[in-house]
Amino acid sequence: QERSARLRRWYELMMENKEELARIITAENGKPLKEAQGEIVYSASFLEWFAEEARRIYGDVIPSSAKDRRVLVLKQPVGVAAIITPWNFPSAMITRKVGAALAAGCTVVVKPAEDTPLSALALGELANQAGIPAGVYNVVPCSRQQTAAVGEVLCTDPLVSKISFTGSTATGKILLKHAAGTVKRVSMELGGHAPFIVFDSANVDQAVAGALASKYRNSGQTCVCTNRFLVQKGIHDEFVEKFAKAIEKELHVGNGFDAKTTQGPLINEKAVEKVEKHIKDAVSQGASIMTGGKRHSLGKNFFEPTLLTNVTTKMLCTQEETFGPLAPVIRFETEAEAVAIANAANVGLAGYFYSQDPAQIWRVAEQLEVGMVGVNEGIISSVECPFGGVKESGLGREGSKYGIDEYLEIKYVCLGGL
Repeated sequence: QERSARLRRWYELMMENKEELARIITAENGKPLKEAQGEIVYSASFLEWFAEEARRIYGDVIPSSAKDRRVLVLKQPVGVAAIITPWNFPSAMITRKVGAALAAGCTVVVKPAEDTPLSALALGELANQAGIPAGVYNVVPCSRQQTAAVGEVLCTDPLVSKISFTGSTATGKILLKHAAGTVKRVSMELGGHAPFIVFDSANVDQAVAGALASKYRNSGQTCVCTNRFLVQKGIHDEFVEKFAKAIEKELHVGNGFDAKTTQGPLINEKAVEKVEKHIKDAVSQGASIMTGGKRHSLGKNFFEPTLLTNVTTKMLCTQEETFGPLAPVIRFETEAEAVAIANAANVGLAGYFYSQDPAQIWRVAEQLEVGMVGVNEGIISSVECPFGGVKESGLGREGSKYGIDEYLEIKYVCLGGL
C-alpha cells in the first residue's frame, strides 16, 4: 500500500510538471514538443498503472496431494534491478520499467542513454518530491566512451539481480553474455523490423493515415516504426500516390519547439548517414524516390521524409532497421507471399496490416511472427497492453498486468507436519 501511494504521488507530480518535462525531452532528443508532451502523459501512465498493480501481487494456495501438508506460492521482489534505457523515449522507457520494479518492491539503478540523461535526472527529482526513499531510484549517467564499461559492471556485479534493457539487438546480445556469468534475470526489448502490409481489401485512406503515423512518429526513430511496406498489386499505385501526397502535405520538418513541426532532427549525424546509405543502395538497385531523399536545408541532422517505390527484398532498407524517416514500398501479389516476406526477418517486435476481410484478419494476425500486431491500426502502444517481441527482438514483456512479473520471483512453500 505504501509503495502504491508513493508511485501514485510520483505520477501526479509528473502530470503537474508535464510541460517542463516535455521541454526537456525536446531539448535533448529533438522530437516535436507535441510528441514530447504525449510521451510524458504516456510515461506517467505507467506509474499510475503500476501503483494500482502493486496491491495485486497475488500468490496461490495449491491443493496438496498429502493430507498433512499445505502448499503455498509467494511472489517476492527479485532485488536490485539495473535499468538500461535508450534515447528515443528518454522518459517512457524508464517509467515502464521502474514503475513495475518499484511496485514489486525492487530498487533500481538507471543508466540512461548518453544522449538523453536529463530526463532521467528530472524524474529522479520528482521521485524525491514524491517521497520515494533515497537509494530506491538511482541514476548513473555516463559518457559515450564509458557506456560499455558501465553496462558491463551492471551486468556482472553479483549485487544486481535483474537487467532490463531497451535498445539494439547487437547491444542486447552483449549484455546477455555479461549477465550469463551470474545467471541474472533479464528482460530485453530489442530492435524491430516492422512490416506494414496493405491488402487489396484494405480501406486505402485508413491505411495511408496509419502508415503516416506508424512510420514518421519521432522521425522514424522508434523500435515499432514500420520499416517495410508491403502493398498488394491491386491497390499499390493508389496507395503510393496517396501516401506521397500525405507526406508532402502533412509532414513539416523543423525545430521541435516550433508548433507546426512534425519532424524534428535525427539524434545525430551517424543516424542521418545510415538513412543516406539505405537510400543510395536502394536507388542503385532500381528503386525510385517518390518524395524526399536528401538532407534538409535546416541542418546536418535534419532529413526529408522519404518514400521509395520499386523496392525489392535484396535492398539494405528491407534487410536492416533504418531508424529514420524512410518508407520503402514492396509490391506483392498473394497473401502467402506477403506473410513470407514479413516473417523472413530474424527479429519480430511489431507488425501491422490493413484488411477488411475477417477471415484474412484472423489468418494473418496468427501467422505474423511478431510480439504485437496492429490490425487496421498504426499506433498500438498502450499501458494496459503487453509490450515485447519474439525471435531476436527480445525476452519478456513490459506494461500490462504481465509487466510486474519480470521483477518478481516465485517461491514455493511447503508446510508439513500438519
